[in-house]
Amino acid sequence: MITIGILIPLLASFFITLFFLPFWIRKARQIGLMWDDMNKIKAEKVGGSGGIMVLLGFIVGVLILIAYRVFYLHTSNYLIEILATLLVVILSGGIGLIDDLLGWVHGGLSRRSRMVLVAISAIPLMAINAGRSSILIPLVGQVDLGFLYPLVMIPLGIVGATTTFNMIAGYNGLEAGQGIILLSSLGLVAYFTGNSWLAILAFCMVVALVAFLFYNFFPARVFPGDSLTYSVGALVAILSILGNFEKIAIFFFIPYIIEVILKSRGKLIKQSFGKPQKDGSLSLPYEKIYGIEHLAILLLQKWSIKPTEKRVVYTIWIFQFIIILLGFILFRQGIFHG
Repeated sequence: MITIGILIPLLASFFITLFFLPFWIRKARQIGLMWDDMNKIKAEKVGGSGGIMVLLGFIVGVLILIAYRVFYLHTSNYLIEILATLLVVILSGGIGLIDDLLGWVHGGLSRRSRMVLVAISAIPLMAINAGRSSILIPLVGQVDLGFLYPLVMIPLGIVGATTTFNMIAGYNGLEAGQGIILLSSLGLVAYFTGNSWLAILAFCMVVALVAFLFYNFFPARVFPGDSLTYSVGALVAILSILGNFEKIAIFFFIPYIIEVILKSRGKLIKQSFGKPQKDGSLSLPYEKIYGIEHLAILLLQKWSIKPTEKRVVYTIWIFQFIIILLGFILFRQGIFHG
């Protein structure tokens, strides 16, 4: 049942993002924060780092949720967890913004620096000893990791989800759409496993991403940047840790695992962009496949479907949706009877 306490944070996240994005687009143009739209023959300049407005919408929505719980419901249940979540997402988004400004434009942040900084952003979750330290190891059984869980597993989870979510990218609407699909699914998992408060956090980000998609889908007027992908990736990890459904989240992340494998063939330096053609289609930029985006182009060619940028994005979204549907079937006992 949707109450005022749920509806207002969601509406706030949506409209804050929707309202401030045009301002950000104008400001990005004024300060020269413009990036090439790579999958077009005539690559127009588009405003970058728009994900910072998604982060703003998420922050406002979550703060309103906190105020509702404290002042109206008079409860502090899960308050520490919510604040820790907010801190990790803000820190991750801030690191992503730095990477946008220094890494993407000027080559300032190395891969190692990004990983170290993202690991540091996990400290709030580590400090509250989030999640359960007992894990199931095949052929061994339940093993209690004790302090190793917050000190090792939590930062590994944050770094893994953040850096891999950043890989399936570079096409109008792709990152935002993937975030909507993944976080909606994890929000439903949280709800059905009795973590409705986590579901609200997930959907605060989902509605902000929906608002962002109005400006980011083909033809894009703003790009997300790492400020969006880092924030969403971090939230994916946080939901799975606090909700104790890491296995389900990893299964949902199969497209990203495939992406890492394919990218590794190119030593993680091959770009995911297609090669734009005069008829508006995309062709493969390399002889080999170095990303799930390239695989989508190849499959569309095999099916005699013109591989436009939109169709590549739709193909990846459909694949992600199929993986999630399979996940709900395979883990249905844990989800619906959790």
